Amino acid sequence: MNRLWGSKDKTPKPTLDDAMSGLDTRISSLDVKLSKLNSELSVYQQKLARMNDGPGKNALKQKALKILKQRKMFEAQKDSLQQQSWNMEQASMTTNNLRNVMTTVDAMKGANKELRKQYGKINIDKIESIQDEMEDLLDMSNELQETMSRSYAIDDEISDTELDAELEALGDDMQFETGEAEMPSYLMEGGGGGLPEFVDEPVKEDKEEVAA
Repeated sequence: MNRLWGSKDKTPKPTLDDAMSGLDTRISSLDVKLSKLNSELSVYQQKLARMNDGPGKNALKQKALKILKQRKMFEAQKDSLQQQSWNMEQASMTTNNLRNVMTTVDAMKGANKELRKQYGKINIDKIESIQDEMEDLLDMSNELQETMSRSYAIDDEISDTELDAELEALGDDMQFETGEAEMPSYLMEGGGGGLPEFVDEPVKEDKEEVAA
């Protein structure tokens, strides 16, 4: 059967990257050939500059022209291959961009599906109820704090009579606590009794010693 209809070709089709790689190889090969032709033209140029006009010079010119034509042909092929390579690079960039876009779109679809699934489990009414309950608890806490920090006012109005009485009582208490007694009579001005018995009479200075 395969002999009649043939078999399917299972060889994978070349990709853009494969095609660009082949073009780059051909362009590199042309660069080598162009470099060789330029070297030969440089040699012919030096020889022609030293030769006088004549049949030998004309023959050398014909060889140089032949090499110049080959160089132009290779340069045209190189330009064509470079243009093809550029076009393929643009196509490859476009393809990669499209792949990236499709990947992003697929990721966004999956994310949206997951978000819908998660939001479907959320009850907005329950959340609002929790918020209201939290607000009530905070209000109760504030009221409790205000109650616990309440200050008790003390009557600041005190009359002069009450002040004098309090000061007099305070002075009596301090005298009683410290055991303070009345001032001795010998310390009072004009007090009698003279010096106490335990104090010796003042020593009289010897007049002779003073005179000396």
